[in-house]
Amino acid sequence: MSYRTVVMYVEISCFVVCVSGWILVCSTLPIDIWTWSELDSVVLGTSHYFSNLWKDCVSDSTGVTDCKDIPSLLFYPQWDIRMCRTLIIISIILAFFGSVLVLVGMKCTKIGGSEIVNARLTFAGGMNYLIGGMCSMIAFSYYGNKLRAEFQDPNYKAQKFEIGVGVFIGWGGSSLLVVGGLIYSIFAGRDGFHSRVVPTKKSIQLLAHTEISESRKPRTTSGTFRMDFISTADI
Repeated sequence: MSYRTVVMYVEISCFVVCVSGWILVCSTLPIDIWTWSELDSVVLGTSHYFSNLWKDCVSDSTGVTDCKDIPSLLFYPQWDIRMCRTLIIISIILAFFGSVLVLVGMKCTKIGGSEIVNARLTFAGGMNYLIGGMCSMIAFSYYGNKLRAEFQDPNYKAQKFEIGVGVFIGWGGSSLLVVGGLIYSIFAGRDGFHSRVVPTKKSIQLLAHTEISESRKPRTTSGTFRMDFISTADI
């Protein structure tokens, strides 16, 4: 199996991995359970509290759910929610454009130009995947670490929440984006920016002609030394 075939299969596998990670990160936005908590009450029984970046919800034992949207970003005092929203949206946009660049530059699609141009397009797409995965990983990790710190803080008097399924799905999707983007960047960067120069037929013929000309040149230095040696011996 040739090197080009191996790289082609690697690119296809990374594309599947990165698109799967992008879908997982996108799916976290409509998921309601980023945080969740249970509260036992004598009147209402067990109440379930859960929330995400967009709304807070409560559900009682009767199955009734009431949700309240988070106020506008301009009036919301918690800057961390705004940061997480921004990073996740940036991650989704970067991964989308990364998919476009990779589709154009992959060896199996044959859409782009030369091998070097395709490799550089694939490298740009891999960097988009990598940066997008890092952005979403920062957002989900910060959000999860904040919940962990509040839950383990004995001085935190407000209601404590646990990490929900949305954060775990986000971690998985971000990991796929980072891994796929890193592999894309390594293989495509080596092909696009450290390509080997393939000699053409004309350059080979020119090199052979030069070597033949050099071999046919008389060795004047050795001949002169020989004549000087003979003259000295005759004297």
